[in-house]
Order: sequence, then C-alpha cells, then structure tokens
Amino acid sequence: MKIICAKNDLQKSINISMRSVPVHTTMPILECIMINARKGVIRFTTNDTELGIETIVPGTIAEEGSVAVNARMLFEIIRRLPDDDVIFEVDVNKSIRIVCGKSHFNLAGMSGHDFTYLPEIEKEDCISISQFSLKEVIRQTIFSIAPNENNKIMTGELFRIRGDGFQIVSLDGHRISIRNTRLRDIYSNKKVIVPGKSLIEISKILSDSIDDMVGIYFSDNHIVFEMENTTVVSRLIEGEYFKIDSMLSSDYETKIRVNRKELISCIDRSTLFVKENDKKPIIFDIKDGYMKLFIESTIGSMEEDIDIDKEGKDMMIGFNPKFLLDALRVIDEETVTLYMVNPKAPCFIRNEEEDYIYIILPVNFIR
Repeated sequence: MKIICAKNDLQKSINISMRSVPVHTTMPILECIMINARKGVIRFTTNDTELGIETIVPGTIAEEGSVAVNARMLFEIIRRLPDDDVIFEVDVNKSIRIVCGKSHFNLAGMSGHDFTYLPEIEKEDCISISQFSLKEVIRQTIFSIAPNENNKIMTGELFRIRGDGFQIVSLDGHRISIRNTRLRDIYSNKKVIVPGKSLIEISKILSDSIDDMVGIYFSDNHIVFEMENTTVVSRLIEGEYFKIDSMLSSDYETKIRVNRKELISCIDRSTLFVKENDKKPIIFDIKDGYMKLFIESTIGSMEEDIDIDKEGKDMMIGFNPKFLLDALRVIDEETVTLYMVNPKAPCFIRNEEEDYIYIILPVNFIR
C-alpha cells in the first residue's frame, strides 16, 4: 500500500478516529487505526466494540492495500511533522514507512485480521438534524447522566422522536434534564437509549454550523450518526427508560423569575464555602420582591439578597449548588423561571414553550 495525504488532512482524520480508541485494553488490535486504501477511497476505522468510527481521508492512492497501526503512535508522529504532504508506504510484511520532507519514520504494522469492522446497518429508519442542534442538546443534557454503572440505563440518554419532535432526556437520580427541539420533517415514533460516553465523543466531532446536517439511523442494537466524511456507530443500552412523563407537573405553590447571570454569580460565590464531596446545601429564602441565598459550612458562611418576581407563597428550600449551576449554565435566556410546590418536592426550571425542563430534587437542611 502507498498513499499520499496532506499532513493537516491526516491529523484531522486521526483526531476523529482517536475518539473510539480505548485508553486501556488487553487487545492490541483495539489500539489501532485500520487503514484501508481501495477503489479510490482512503478510510480510517477504529472500534472499541462499543463505539466505532469510520472517516474518509482526502488523498491519493498510489498502491491499494490495508494495514493496522497503533493509533497513539501514529498520532504523535503526524502531529510533529511539518505542514507538507505525507507519504505512507506499507510493504508485504506490514512494515510502515512514513516520509514527510526530510523526516523518515519506520513503524511495525499489523495485518488487521482480528480487527472488528463497523456493523452493517440498514439505512432505512433515519432522521436528519443539523449538527449544531444535536451538539447543543447533548451539551445541555449530558451533565446529568449517572457517573457510574450501578444503574446502566442512567449512564445513557433517552432519544425520543414523536412526529417532528425530538426529545433528549438524562437523569442521575437527583435531577432530570430534558431538551425538546423540532425536526424539519415528520418521522415515525422512536425511543432508544444512547450511551453517554458515546454522545460525549460524538459531540466533539459534530460541527458548529447550522447548515451541516447529520443523519441518524436506528437498528435494534445500534445507532448510526452519518456526517459528510465520517460515520459513527454506537451500541444502544438495552432496557426500558424511566417514565418521564409521569414525573412532569404543572402544579406549583411558588413561582419566581430571576436574572440568570445574577443567580449563577451568587450561587458560584457560595461554593467557596463547600469542600469537594461536601453536601452543604444552598438555601433559598423566598420573599416578595427578593430572595435571600445563604450557605453555612465549617469554613464559613455567606448570605446574599437577589431581586426576584414572585408569585405564590413564601418558601425556604435547599439545593445542591452544583446541580443548580449545571442547569443554569446551559440555558441561553436572560431570565429563568423556577416552579416549586413545597420544600420537599422537586423544583422545575423551564420556559413557557418547554424547550427545556430541568428538575432538581431539594436537599433537607436544619436552620
């Protein structure tokens, strides 16, 4: 095999491919990029058995062939090369020679007989959404997946399609994040659970352009994200997701509207008095026209007043400050609205259109 590619094109393709190379594995083949140069197309493929990526690399094929090469070693070599064309040549023994300008490298390659290629998915059941929109709804929900696999379903996000509605849901037992967006067309109903780890890597590949589209295909066990030159395949999480609709409520006893940036700044200041792994709550003492926020810990204490518009009853309620900050920081609106029933019931942060709904459980406190 012999291919010639621009250094920048190679580096971009390797960066994408590395998203599905495991950090720790007992199988050396999983640490490799499988390079295939056939029928005028150069393809890089990586697969950690849960997430697989195939990307097409611009370049010239002087001689067809294939080889598996250690991904991290290739990454380190290519990123150090000058901005010039790179000649990538493989002999019959899978010995790799890389030449760029005056730089020459030799690497041991592998045949790739044991490499697991991406599964063949029938591309019939598909939706289309802008890469920017998908990247945003992932960013606005991914922080509330569960960090461990005690309950595997909580480590994933629910993708639910109903007509032209696309809903993404995540939860970790203490909070729920819901984002709703509209698709350009109407589709058949679909509900799958996508691993959060896969979505984190996919979001790093998606572009920030609203004009770049991604096709999403579904099968019984996999979901496929297809972009211009890159295809990503992820296993789905088996099981039934939680009945989110039954957790939603429009009832409230207290409703407040508050400037989002002011609230974020105030809560952020309060975290100065919270040690890592400390569960000290920030307490909202809600009155007419203002809300007092205070926190007490072994380090010290803080209290601060913030202006609000209030409907309903006065209330004192406590929250984990991190959970509030995570939700508030991904909302784009200047003013946010919080709905509360009582100090022991979940708090809802949502707008009137319900483009977003964040549900946060309160924390018990002694005052």
